[in-house]
Amino acid sequence: MNVFRILGDVSHLLAIIILLMKILKSKSCAGISGKSQILFALVFTTRYLDLFTTFISVYNTVMKVIFLICAYVTVYMIYVKFRKTFDSENDSFRLEFLLVPVTGLSFLENHSFTPLEILWTFSIYLESVAILPQLFMISKTGEAETITTHYLFFLGLYRALYIANWVWRYYTENFYDQIAVVSGVVQTIFYCDFFYLYVTK
Repeated sequence: MNVFRILGDVSHLLAIIILLMKILKSKSCAGISGKSQILFALVFTTRYLDLFTTFISVYNTVMKVIFLICAYVTVYMIYVKFRKTFDSENDSFRLEFLLVPVTGLSFLENHSFTPLEILWTFSIYLESVAILPQLFMISKTGEAETITTHYLFFLGLYRALYIANWVWRYYTENFYDQIAVVSGVVQTIFYCDFFYLYVTK
């Protein structure tokens, strides 16, 4: 495992912790897209089913469990514990516009036509667009809290670091996963406009 992968994982974890701390400290889910958080929970669930079949390392297992727990705790806080503070009116992105094409693509373009592989591919494709309801919500309301922008920044940084990880692995291990790389680049592109606003403002 290289430094870009580790830093990417740390950035990803930091983004989730920032979001959870924001909700717990303010006792509010204002400005947070519950739909994006549902999609991320679905991403982790379908990607980490190999927890029951394959052991890679303690680090890998612990990180997967942490991401799964954090994802479901976040969804619980938005839709149950602090649901009165959730802005459902502005969180109006239609998830079927993402789920239907992602599901279809995961059946058409995958490494092997097996249930676990299709679900893993689905998770990769879905992660590349899971942030769109959050970005749509921000564009609709025209505002975002500082904490929410920090969360988005570290999520975007995680994706950028993973691109560096793939470049590193290509040159040092001759490893290249076209599905992961293309989806990661697409996801990073979605963050570009946000990165510009984050840096300038």
